[in-house]
Amino acid sequence: MNHRPAPAALPARRVRGGPARSVVAGGEPAVWLSGAALIICLVMIFGLLGLILWNGVGTFWPGHLVQVSLRNGDVLLGEPYGTETYELRRASMALLPDEARAAALAAFPEGEDAIDAVRVLLRTDNRRESGSTFTYVNAFEVAPGSRTEPEWAVVLERADQGRFLGEPVRLISPEGTFEGPAEAWAAFERLRPAALERNERAEELEDAIAASGPALNEARLRVRSAEMRTGVEGRSLAEALARSNLSEAERGRLEAELEEKPEPLRGAVAAFAEAGRRHALLNAPRGQEMAELAAQNAAERLVMRTAAGREVEIETAEVVRGYRANALSWWGRLGVYLSRWWEFLSEEPRQAGTAGGVWPAIWGTVTMTLVMTVAVVPFGVLAALYLREYAAQGLVVSAVRVAVNNLAGVPSIVFGVFGLGFFCYLIGGGVDQLFYAERLPDPTFGKGGLLWASLTLALLTLPVVIVATEEALSAVPNSMREGSYACGASKWQTIRRIVLPRALPGILTGTILAVARGAGEVAPLMLVGAVNTAPALPVDFEPPFVHPSRSFMHLGFHIYDLGFQAPDGDAARPMVYTTMLLLIALVAVLNLAAMWLRARLRRRYVSASF
Repeated sequence: MNHRPAPAALPARRVRGGPARSVVAGGEPAVWLSGAALIICLVMIFGLLGLILWNGVGTFWPGHLVQVSLRNGDVLLGEPYGTETYELRRASMALLPDEARAAALAAFPEGEDAIDAVRVLLRTDNRRESGSTFTYVNAFEVAPGSRTEPEWAVVLERADQGRFLGEPVRLISPEGTFEGPAEAWAAFERLRPAALERNERAEELEDAIAASGPALNEARLRVRSAEMRTGVEGRSLAEALARSNLSEAERGRLEAELEEKPEPLRGAVAAFAEAGRRHALLNAPRGQEMAELAAQNAAERLVMRTAAGREVEIETAEVVRGYRANALSWWGRLGVYLSRWWEFLSEEPRQAGTAGGVWPAIWGTVTMTLVMTVAVVPFGVLAALYLREYAAQGLVVSAVRVAVNNLAGVPSIVFGVFGLGFFCYLIGGGVDQLFYAERLPDPTFGKGGLLWASLTLALLTLPVVIVATEEALSAVPNSMREGSYACGASKWQTIRRIVLPRALPGILTGTILAVARGAGEVAPLMLVGAVNTAPALPVDFEPPFVHPSRSFMHLGFHIYDLGFQAPDGDAARPMVYTTMLLLIALVAVLNLAAMWLRARLRRRYVSASF
């Protein structure tokens, strides 16, 4: 029996670097580093969301009004918006009034040139009367014991002139004059529902007058089109015949002149004259009724007194909302808070967007995002399908992939410039020349609008959909394709029946990313369709229901406009936070809907999900 000798034990190897090298080799620093990076990311994300949530949710809560008397004799009434501490230096007090300077100097310790001073940001409103919305009040400027919360401090939210803070003095109406805060406010609350009804009636009349305008405009365009075909001018004759105060002799002379015109122009002029007479016949009584409503509104006026003692007359119909800020219960404040949110979500903006609602912006954002999604997903999926399933893999395909990936890194404003030049000016200008020549020089499609904005953002988000779809297609096992071929299925049948259904969850992932990117973009929209105030919605109940040439409002652009273009930036700041909160919520809702659909598809094709 052959016994082999046992191998000699190997000498123990000495580890260079000692315990530190072992820790590095074990990967513990990488774990701590990656964990720290995750924590920092989460802190930044939740910090941003928390800041927006805190400021956005609290914007509409009605606060108390405080009145303070300053040492120089001024009296301020306003809502405290915050307190801050700043460094006050002796040298900076030269411009202060004598009383305030003496009070501030008394707070300086001996030998100190600077102290930490406290000031309160007071929302005093009354911008039309005082020229400012916010006022900083230094603590040393306030007369001791002068801070009060007046019982009859009232907030009036006006339709056009911003908020007014003051005390009711009297109410003047056809029923009589009601003197004193109690009687004036009681009469105001009693008469205000009728004033609101008059406002609603005036808005109905305005809408009716505006609704009759498109028919007259279409008749005018037909005259213009007939002029271009015949080369004969007829617009002046049409406008003369449309007047309702013509004498019989004048009408006969104009009709005789009309008979000498060519047939296409004669018919168009007669149609315009009839539309003009109908427009005047319908709108004359509407205009008269609106004038009567305006006269009734002017007869009811609430006289208010500011904290400085100045009396201001405000029409009751001009007041959108009014309440006694210091007399409201908690439930009363909740009612004001909810009514403001409802107005914000359902009404049109007022005062350059610093008040009112954002309903047109919500509608425009959702519509633009849906049209963009409809445009980008089919093109992106088809392009990825060709690259992955049909194209021969080689240098050209690799170059195309590199180009698509690089396209995702192009600044969004570049897409906006491209959309303005290609879609608006080139394509839209050509469409106007071919189909809307009679409307020129006013462009129809040769300007920014819903369609061009959606296509521009579809181009911007196209790389996201292509890359995600390619990854989803590559995740489908080849064995499933080969099994399909073995059963006699063609290439297209395999793609349609086997590959695409199992890649749908991944395709929806790309769609979610595209929706999130497109809904929040602003820079391209500044050039291709978004406006700060749109006269009409891009989708409504009037045929053809979807109006691709119309400009539209967008929440992202609305935030930019409020933050950087508003005439009163301080007053617009709360609305900026609230609109940002709404935009984030809207994107979250759209993404949640797509994620819900993706989850359903994953459950159905669980084996193919990635």
